[in-house]
Amino acid sequence: MAAELHVELVAADRSVWSGEATLVVARTTSGDIGVMPGHQPLLGVLESGPVTIRTSGGETIVAAVHGGFVSFADNKLSLLAEIVELADEIDVKRAERALDRAKSEADAAAERRADVRLRAVAAH
Repeated sequence: MAAELHVELVAADRSVWSGEATLVVARTTSGDIGVMPGHQPLLGVLESGPVTIRTSGGETIVAAVHGGFVSFADNKLSLLAEIVELADEIDVKRAERALDRAKSEADAAAERRADVRLRAVAAH
């Protein structure tokens, strides 16, 4: 079994992160999954939620992912999402304002996006 897997985290408009990892945790329509080197091939639909990547160098990268797909084969994991925001890129005050605005406007989709951003920052 290989000691690491190659990960590609891609948004519709850019490549967000690429590198070697020992573990990736993501939320799918079937529940949370953890993918390690040697995992069985998979294809799934991503739910909005934080994605955590433990790199081979010992770093932890957290991103807010909003929908998309995940696939794993031949020790290569691809996370293809509509929107991806690294926790380091998220403006917490702006996300808090967006959450408050979404709640006051009863906009469930906007509320979910803001909540995922804040959870990604908290997990980082």
